[in-house]
Amino acid sequence: MEPAKHIIKRFVEELWNGRRLDVADQIFSEDCVTHQPAHRGPQAMKEHVSGWLMSFPDLRFNVEQMIAERDRVVSQLVMEGTHQGTWMGISPTGKRLQVRMITIHRIANSKIAEDWILVESLGLFQQLGVLPDTAELIRNFAQHAESGSH
Repeated sequence: MEPAKHIIKRFVEELWNGRRLDVADQIFSEDCVTHQPAHRGPQAMKEHVSGWLMSFPDLRFNVEQMIAERDRVVSQLVMEGTHQGTWMGISPTGKRLQVRMITIHRIANSKIAEDWILVESLGLFQQLGVLPDTAELIRNFAQHAESGSH
């Protein structure tokens, strides 16, 4: 397996699925830049994973495909878990979630140096019951538009 892919496999299988938070020290650069709201060095990543695992104790990631080119690894994943603890202020629903994601990781000096993450957020919030399903959202928008309100 290519070295860059091996690092991302460790990210998914050991850090997330294996709950081995110490792996973050081995695979994340201290100055990792994430194109998300927060910095993601090893310590921040451990806290991030811990927070998710408190809310979704059975959380698992399944890699559907992984493509590596030079210093980039693109992964298509499915995140699955049961909402059993408060997450982002949302009380536990007991609902089982299945959320698709695409990640791009840049590898430098055998560590994750930068990442981009695209999460099916709409589906996540719909599965939690925070937002109506897509058909209802469209109906509501159409009714709102027909009434002349913008």
